[in-house]
Amino acid sequence: MSIAATADSGAISDLPAAASGSMQPAMRILALSVSYLGFVYLANAYLVFWLDWPGVVALLGDAGLLGFAAPKEPLGGRVALAILQIAFYPVTVAAIVVYVLRTRARTLHMDAKRLSAIGAFVARAAFWTVLLVGLADAVVSFLRVEGLLPDVVGKGLAQDLGKSSFRAQVLHLPLMAAAIAISLFTRSVGFTWLALLVVVAELQIVILRFLYSYEQAFMADLVRFWYAALFLFASAYTLLHEGHVRVDVLYSGFGPRRRAWVNAVGAAILGAPVCWIVMTMGLANKFSVVSGPLLSFEVTQAGFGLYVKYMLAGYLLVFAVTMLLEFMASLLSNAGVLLEEADAPQSKGESDAHY
Repeated sequence: MSIAATADSGAISDLPAAASGSMQPAMRILALSVSYLGFVYLANAYLVFWLDWPGVVALLGDAGLLGFAAPKEPLGGRVALAILQIAFYPVTVAAIVVYVLRTRARTLHMDAKRLSAIGAFVARAAFWTVLLVGLADAVVSFLRVEGLLPDVVGKGLAQDLGKSSFRAQVLHLPLMAAAIAISLFTRSVGFTWLALLVVVAELQIVILRFLYSYEQAFMADLVRFWYAALFLFASAYTLLHEGHVRVDVLYSGFGPRRRAWVNAVGAAILGAPVCWIVMTMGLANKFSVVSGPLLSFEVTQAGFGLYVKYMLAGYLLVFAVTMLLEFMASLLSNAGVLLEEADAPQSKGESDAHY
């Protein structure tokens, strides 16, 4: 037997049964904690930036811990809210530990499928959001630029729809809610349709520009709006099916077990930290690259363009969340291969039943 074959065959399964058995729940706790704590972090960011809760950083600064600057005003009675926000993290981990210990019969592959399903739901909701919001905002922008909006909705409402905050709350948010409802009843993500819509949106620009000499800012905005969504929302799907370009000279020659090692370590050491960096840096404060545009409902400088630039910043959160879930699903699936679980996937994309 060659050295490569020996290295490929000897792995976690060669450990004592007790050690191998303890790794399965440990891997589940790790992957589920890393995934669900991401949602806790996003929930805390919402509480801080939109509901004006003090937050973890303010509490640490108020107590003079870890070098954080003290808040401009003492927290006073709001300390309880900050403590509650901190408590969300250990409570979440504790709940995961209890869940794992009570469901020892669940395999790593089962949890991987669940994480992929959650990521697919997020991607579906995001897809329907950009579809509905893009079409609706394009119609409003067209009516505005042609001076027809007051005739359709009235002068007062037409003026209000020219304000980004009003349009976002009155038009975009209800459509987002509708998109979430639709995603509950659909079982696939329309990446193919979104790609087609990008082509159609670009084609109508070409036709109208060269045949009718007509072009408006919202038309190009719509192409960018949908193309950015296609690129970022489909990343997790591409990762699941190993569609990303691999720049390597070794991986293709590895056996199944060595590939599982590479994928598991890469997901845990390289993939998940990047997703957490995107979330933490994007929501570090009210002026960060994600929270700033979302809080101000930022729009482009073109007066009659789409009022959706703030949503492009939100795309980064969708990307980070879906990729984090898929990285942890990959970690669990490949750990299942190393532990030789009976239902471990044997080919790429086999674990997918939701995208």
